[in-house]
Amino acid sequence: MEFFVELEKILQITNLEEKLAKSKQFIDLYENNKFIFNHDYDNQIPLKPSYESFCKIVPAQRVPRRGFGTDIKKAHLIHAIIHIEYSAIDLAFDACYRFRNLPKKFYDDWIEVAKDEIRHFEMMDTLLKELGYKYGDFPVHNSLIQAAQKTPTLIERMAIVPRWLEANGLDKNEQIIHKLQNYKNDKMANKMIESLKVILEEEIPHVKKGDYWFKWACKKENKDVIKTYFDIVNKMYKNIQKPYLNIQARKEAGFSCDELQLLAKEKIEC
Repeated sequence: MEFFVELEKILQITNLEEKLAKSKQFIDLYENNKFIFNHDYDNQIPLKPSYESFCKIVPAQRVPRRGFGTDIKKAHLIHAIIHIEYSAIDLAFDACYRFRNLPKKFYDDWIEVAKDEIRHFEMMDTLLKELGYKYGDFPVHNSLIQAAQKTPTLIERMAIVPRWLEANGLDKNEQIIHKLQNYKNDKMANKMIESLKVILEEEIPHVKKGDYWFKWACKKENKDVIKTYFDIVNKMYKNIQKPYLNIQARKEAGFSCDELQLLAKEKIEC
């Protein structure tokens, strides 16, 4: 079987159950070296949100506000996390599909990421179903897919998706865990904390993979890492300085202290 042809089929699946089943099958075949690579295969489909058939897409500001105190607020929070994880499956596969003639390690890395994201999705989906809801019951935004659509080159994609968006997730995940710890007598809150700790631990290597390939691309193009990163991010986002950074996680993922200082609103100890 040809890697890019089969991957194209996966990206075009819009049924949730079929997407997950075929993705797992694809990953199993990849891990057992069942694919050949024809990097000249150029029928590159545009990246589209595969969830649009079962999710209502709205602007980010119209997505239901997440919270902690009631089951519906917890459901909104879990649904938002599930949506990120599901989108991340397609983003990992799309990175493999979109960028050709790279070392095999690149494809190994992002197939591994896709495998993790499927597991994260299913872990949180179980919690959502315990609350009586399913993925697609609440509106979602399209920000992650739009970011990928706006990053056609490897250096841009690695800067924005893993090194900006997923790295931001390291910060937000830790903050959510801290807030949920105020509900220690709530069984669902404790389950959410356990799941989020797993996701946080496993997302650090995802960002680190993006960091590796971003720096690899910078070296290949003879570009300065920090200047290039901030040039790309500033073109896409405003007010990039952050009131809270998960400094330890970001350092483990490859961020330098100079970068963290530029991202922080205030002086930080690094």
